[in-house]
Amino acid sequence: MNPLILKFIKFSLVGFSGLFVDFGITWWLKERMKVQKYLANAAGFIIAASTNYTLNRIWTFESNNPHIATEYARFVIAVTIGLGINSLVLWLLVSKVKWNFYLSKLIAITITTFWNFGASVLFAFR
Repeated sequence: MNPLILKFIKFSLVGFSGLFVDFGITWWLKERMKVQKYLANAAGFIIAASTNYTLNRIWTFESNNPHIATEYARFVIAVTIGLGINSLVLWLLVSKVKWNFYLSKLIAITITTFWNFGASVLFAFR
């Protein structure tokens, strides 16, 4: 199997686990803690991104980079841009298209996955 495809599959599986973290944190903050929905979305996304970094470092990219802080910073930069993409798509679908918040969030996560994978391969874990 093509190594890049295998990495994408692993990245997607890690991302799928992050989906549960993201949705769980977002739901808990929005529904239970009554945090504003876009702030809850950002918090869920950032917490999931941090757990995803760890899993991707160990399993997907098998990184041995001794400069973990630099690698993590690159990953954070990439996913912060991803957060912007995620939030823009979410805002457009909820506010302009009037779609359900959670369906819109699922679509935003899907789009952001492709950005995050490319940025991880070319920037964070290079």
